[in-house]
This record gives sequence, structure tokens and C-alpha cells, in this order.
Amino acid sequence: MVRATAAVATPSTQSRHPRAGVVVPAIIFGLLALLPPAALATAHGYLLDLFTRVMIFSIAACALDLLLGYAALVTFGQAAFIGLGAYAVGILASHGIGDALIALPAALAVAALFALVTGIVCLRTKGVYFIMITLAFGQMTFFTASALAPYGGDDGLTIASRSTIAGMPLLDSPLSFYYVALACLLGAFLLCRMLVVSRFGRVLRGAKENPVRMTTLGFEVYRFQLVAYVIAGMISGLAGFLLANATEFVSPAYMSWQRSGELIIMVLLGGMGTLYGAIIGAAAYLLTEEWLSGVTEHWRVIFGPALVLIVVLARGGLIGAIAEVARRWRGD
Repeated sequence: MVRATAAVATPSTQSRHPRAGVVVPAIIFGLLALLPPAALATAHGYLLDLFTRVMIFSIAACALDLLLGYAALVTFGQAAFIGLGAYAVGILASHGIGDALIALPAALAVAALFALVTGIVCLRTKGVYFIMITLAFGQMTFFTASALAPYGGDDGLTIASRSTIAGMPLLDSPLSFYYVALACLLGAFLLCRMLVVSRFGRVLRGAKENPVRMTTLGFEVYRFQLVAYVIAGMISGLAGFLLANATEFVSPAYMSWQRSGELIIMVLLGGMGTLYGAIIGAAAYLLTEEWLSGVTEHWRVIFGPALVLIVVLARGGLIGAIAEVARRWRGD
């Protein structure tokens, strides 16, 4: 039965190039680990904040890639889980509860519960109906947060200080917070990678190609997809926890459908169905945005068409484009 499952799944970029699935992530995490000493040595300390933001959105992009790249679940509500995780931190902090040992489990639990409740409904639909209902739930959280007048409403909520860990302000230092975000990204990546290569992941990929056949083989596809949806929601809740602490502010804008669209673009830009492509896509998106915004105030006029061209012309995103260049260089 497992062999049949594996046979159904279409090979991804990393399965066609097995070494890429190990070498590329090792290079990515190695560079991220070495960036702080290099940034501090060259007096470019602002890079810590920039790449911390990159890693936070990379966590959410990896979660989305689990759904989009391996389960073919195109959701426009992924940002809702980021917002829920962030608001869990902000609301608890406004009531004097600022310890991460409480705030982090709360953020994960709220995101997981919302994913479970909405996933039970959403996953009973397919195609464009699934897209629209996830968009509807995402906008529902957006408007709910906007109506929370005691917690800032449309104006958002300022957090007095970052979460403590067992009463110690370990996240106050930009350097320590950077490495906490890196550890969270590594943990999220390894969790998603473990799921993808497991029997669970083979069922998801098999259902992506032929759900009827997987059902015939005895797998209840709906339950597998629901578990994946909840896990992706929890990982995005982790990103929300980190984002709230990084900015010391929470806002309904974290939950907007535009933010969900940006996450989809990050996954497509890097290379869908690779996980490490989601990290590369998030970095490429945010770093290009940062660079262009410093060049001209009309940077969106350049950024938008450039993204469309890359996604349309570069099959498999940046990972696919690099693989194609390497193939041609070898003369294959």
C-alpha cells in the first residue's frame, strides 16, 4: 500500500535532485547562522532585524508550502493564523502576562483550534470553493480584530516589551532574538521535512495527484488533509508569536488577504514543493522589497511586474531556474 502511495506522487525538484534537498538547506542555515558575526563586524547591525523578519515569514511560507506544494490546498487565509498567534501575545501582554512559556503555547493553541474548526468546513470543498471559503474565514478574523476596541481596533495594539522566558528578558537582545528565530525556523523546516518524507507525506502527495485512487487504497484523505491544515496553522501561529515580539506591535493588517497573497507569492517565487524554496522565496521577496523601496517611492510599479514575470517564466520558481541553468551548464 505504501509503495502504491509513493508511485502515485509526482517527483518534486528535491526528489529529482536528492542532494539538493540536503545541500541547499545546509547552505541556507549555515549562512543564516554566520550572518550576525559578519553584520556586527561590518557595522551593519540593521541586517539582524531585516533577516529576523525574513526568517519569521520563512516559517509561515514553509507552513504554506506544506499545504500548497504537497497537498494542493490553495488557501488565501494563511495570514489569519499569523495574526491569531500575534494577537495571543498582544492580548496576554496587555493583561500583564508576558512570559513566553504561557504566550507561545497560547499562540499555538489558538491557531491550531481555529485551523481545526475552519478546516473541518473548508476541506469539504474543493478547487475555487476552497479558495473562497478560506478567504472568507481569513477576512472574518481580520474584521473581528478590527472590532476589538479594547485591544486597539483598527489602530492595532502596542506591546510594552518582548516576552520573557521564565521571567528572564532573553529576547530583548537583537542577537539572541535572531538566533531564537533561526532555531524556530530550523525546527519548523525539519518538522515539515519529516512529515513530507513520511508515510503521511506520501498520502498527501498521492491525494494531490489522484484522491479517488488514494481513497480506494483505504486512506481517508480528508483526515490527512485536516491534520496537515492544523499543523500548518500551528506553524504560522509560531510565526505570529515571533512577529509580535519582533515588532512589539500587533495589527489587524497581519491577517489581511493581501498578506496571504504575499505568502503564496513567496512560495511560488522560491519553488513550490521543496520547503527550502519557501525560505529562498521569502528572502528574495522581502530583500527585493527592501532594496526597491530605498530606490524609489514607486517601487511597487517595478516590483509587481517583475514578480509576475519570474513566476510565469521561471518554471519551478528560483529553485527550478537555478536547476535548469545547472543542467544546461553540464550539457545534459
